[in-house]
Amino acid sequence: MEGTEELWTVSAVDGADRVARREIKPSEWMSSVVSRIETMNPSLNAITLDLTEQAMAAAIEADDRLATASGADLPPLFGVPVTVKENVDVAGQPTTNGIRAFENLLATENAPLVDRLTAAGAIIVGRTNTPEFSMRATTVNPLRGRTVNPWGDDISPGGSSGGAGSAAAAGMGPIHHGNDIGGSLRFPSFANGVTSLKPSSCRVPVFNSTAAVERGPLAQVMSVQGVIARHAADVRAATRLMIAPDPRDPISPPVPWDGPAITGDGAPITVAVTKVTGGYDMHPGIADLIDRAAGLLSDAGYRVVEADPPPVIEAARGWFSAATTEMKTTFDQPLRMYGSATIVQIFDWYFMLSDLLDLDGYITTIAARTALMRDWNRFLVDHPLVITPFLMRPMFDWDYDTIGLDAVADLFASAIYSTGINYLGLPAGIIGMDLVEDRPAAVQLVGRYFREDVVCDALEAIETANGVLAHRLWERDQG
Repeated sequence: MEGTEELWTVSAVDGADRVARREIKPSEWMSSVVSRIETMNPSLNAITLDLTEQAMAAAIEADDRLATASGADLPPLFGVPVTVKENVDVAGQPTTNGIRAFENLLATENAPLVDRLTAAGAIIVGRTNTPEFSMRATTVNPLRGRTVNPWGDDISPGGSSGGAGSAAAAGMGPIHHGNDIGGSLRFPSFANGVTSLKPSSCRVPVFNSTAAVERGPLAQVMSVQGVIARHAADVRAATRLMIAPDPRDPISPPVPWDGPAITGDGAPITVAVTKVTGGYDMHPGIADLIDRAAGLLSDAGYRVVEADPPPVIEAARGWFSAATTEMKTTFDQPLRMYGSATIVQIFDWYFMLSDLLDLDGYITTIAARTALMRDWNRFLVDHPLVITPFLMRPMFDWDYDTIGLDAVADLFASAIYSTGINYLGLPAGIIGMDLVEDRPAAVQLVGRYFREDVVCDALEAIETANGVLAHRLWERDQG
């Protein structure tokens, strides 16, 4: 890629390497990304707080540092443009969480992940959109408006990190922060044809100075922080920096990124392939993508076998009953105080579909979660990776969850490999593969606890053979 006008297409890893080798300046890279944002964001509304002026100033300062520093002295993401979702604290900025009443709720300090990214040299170019309370599978709110999927106006950008997913696919920077309690990193990655990794439970430290209360106990072990990007190597580069423990999060474990070899004798890693649907009528196009991913990993040297893990439907049911019960207890009052009529109605449908639990039922259900986790742990001993569907249907329209109870029920039934994996706390990667009914679609790779490195290896192998789906979007738009 020659010239600053195309530097927005550069990956974070490649761009940081080229900066370190003095092939490009941070300001040249940032200028190209800013121009791309100015071109694309007015129609997409992915970035809702424009920080491009500050980002350009920081990039020019980075030029000055680059002039006097050696390549070895530069941090790993030096000069990399990134965005941060509007539900995580950046000091001096509002943490709106998509709520009008929180428009002026200013953070007093950075969240741990923001400290990690900026210490690594990344430059925040904007904040990205999220639905109200970051609790919806699409991205729209009364404060910031609707985020549009760059593949098509009618297609949902996913949620709740829909702004991050749309920005990633459109080329508005290489790395975009998001988070995931039921699929909020993976839905947008599926919807926009990009790549993400939901880390293991508690893997990335969490703290928001703006939070009025602590999260519920189940939310603490299911909600995780991560990034969305076009390239799997960028997902790896950012996530491995974000996992460093922080004293503000006492339950984040000090587990290193790189684990021991999976097969000590050098034998290939075994990958299980499952198409069990829990009774949902999976679209044949999704099944075809699973077969393609399996073939690509086999070609890359993995041992691929058909083997079904313990039924994920049990974990998905546990998520739905226990999570909605916890939400009803901890979240119902602010929902009705600050939420729009639309989000209140959607949550009422969630509650109608759920078996809301009493105290005994909640305790019993959470206790049973350990048995489900144990069963998956045992399966992952012999099958360190599992290829699964994610959404078992083509991506839905942006307002699908407002249609009625049946649509909401269909959404959750098609996404048992989303909520179920959150409930189990396992790491899971998503990679955009191709179009299904002219909409982006993806597969999911599930791994062992704290073995995000192994998941990323497989994502990169698939990407190398399959290509980057977002590049097809750019070619389409240029053509």
